[in-house]
Amino acid sequence: MKALVLAGGSGTRLRPITHTSAKQLVPVANKPVLFYGLEAIAAAGITELGLVVGDTHAEIEAAVGDGSAFGLQVTYLRQPAPLGLAHAVLIARDYLGDEDFVMYLGDNFIVGGINDLVERFAGERPAAQIMLTKVADPRQFGVAELDTEGHVVGLEEKPSRPKSDLALVGVYLFGPAVHEAVAELKPSGRGELEITDAIQWLIEAGLRVESSVISGYWKDTGNVTDMLEVNRLVLESVEPLVQGQVDAVSELIGRVAIEPGAVVERSRVVGPAIVGAGARIQDSYIGPSTSIGASCTITGSEIEYSIVLPRATIAGVGRIESSLIGHDVEITSAPNTPKAHRLVLGDHSKVQISP
Repeated sequence: MKALVLAGGSGTRLRPITHTSAKQLVPVANKPVLFYGLEAIAAAGITELGLVVGDTHAEIEAAVGDGSAFGLQVTYLRQPAPLGLAHAVLIARDYLGDEDFVMYLGDNFIVGGINDLVERFAGERPAAQIMLTKVADPRQFGVAELDTEGHVVGLEEKPSRPKSDLALVGVYLFGPAVHEAVAELKPSGRGELEITDAIQWLIEAGLRVESSVISGYWKDTGNVTDMLEVNRLVLESVEPLVQGQVDAVSELIGRVAIEPGAVVERSRVVGPAIVGAGARIQDSYIGPSTSIGASCTITGSEIEYSIVLPRATIAGVGRIESSLIGHDVEITSAPNTPKAHRLVLGDHSKVQISP
């Protein structure tokens, strides 16, 4: 079995971060979210990986390399534009051949890995196997309809009137029949080749499509809120470890990891939290569920429930929370300047102005 990992999306929901960075490389607990997927694939015993990349291919190729760090053999497949999940299967046709494969979205995060899913597929050999999870608003996802025995009988992509609350998780397993399905597809109203349409084609062709409803944790880290939540979850399992320097007046509380070369001076760090290699924390408070990237500098500031990417500087800022701060960002306090208000008010106006 091979794997096909999709890392060609533009990440519009994570802008402005993704104007300059691949969304799959935004870190949670100081490790790119893409790496968690690659590790899950390798743990399932899969060694051959086709990595679909787009405009950010250079950045992703530099981060992943030949895949040997993950125990994988990586072949890069260029997608000219993010034209849908089924389009990624289409361009990977020659690479995949007639082998079974798992397709994994590079910005998804799944607790527990995919070992059981791969073993079940190998044993039962359906035409396709999908993972489902219950969601509060299925209109934002591909949605599956099951019969009374739990078999998949229909799929819709982002329906206005969902027939169930079961959304497709970003992991799919396919046999070679999916290539015939993809070849028959026409672009949807979104201008994309939808993988839900390909699976629906398999169902209508009388081929077996199986599903698993997962009870564990899954997130599509496509927006800041979900990215911060995944970061919180991963940090819950961080092991307390001090590999850098912490002075005698600083305080580490709970599960805090201080990576090599990091320096903490006159500061308080409350876990779960991680301070990246070479970072410097001075006269500051780092609160729970916070990841500070490598070579960051934080002085005279407070930050909590946030992700700070490498080489960012935060100085003299009262408090920051629930934030995603990009590479090489500089945040400083504004100088105190005289305040003035210029008003043009209609008759009988009532205005309240804060001092």
